[in-house]
Amino acid sequence: MRFTARMPDAPVHALDCNCSICSMTGFLHVIVPHSEFELLTGRDALASYRFGTGSAEHLFCSNCGVKSFYQPRSHPDAWSVNANCLDEAVELEIEQFNGRHWENAKARLDGEQAGG
Repeated sequence: MRFTARMPDAPVHALDCNCSICSMTGFLHVIVPHSEFELLTGRDALASYRFGTGSAEHLFCSNCGVKSFYQPRSHPDAWSVNANCLDEAVELEIEQFNGRHWENAKARLDGEQAGG
């Protein structure tokens, strides 16, 4: 799986979610608009998994099982890229996201984004 993603200026805002999937896989979310992301190779190896509301599309490499990016329900116009899957480390500003109580955490996130 190879992709390019234009990262925002450092420090890059990242969400550290405590839901069962993210916490067990070490996924650190960097939100990248669809227009700033390009999948270069591996499209044929992508496998998809949906659960709960089915809104998020979790994409995995069917060869190695790594989830390097996916379509989150929290940001329907962007990809969530796993900062741990970037070739070059970026300076991160990490915010905790309480994915175990998703609706409350999303409302808080929306309030922070609206407030500037």
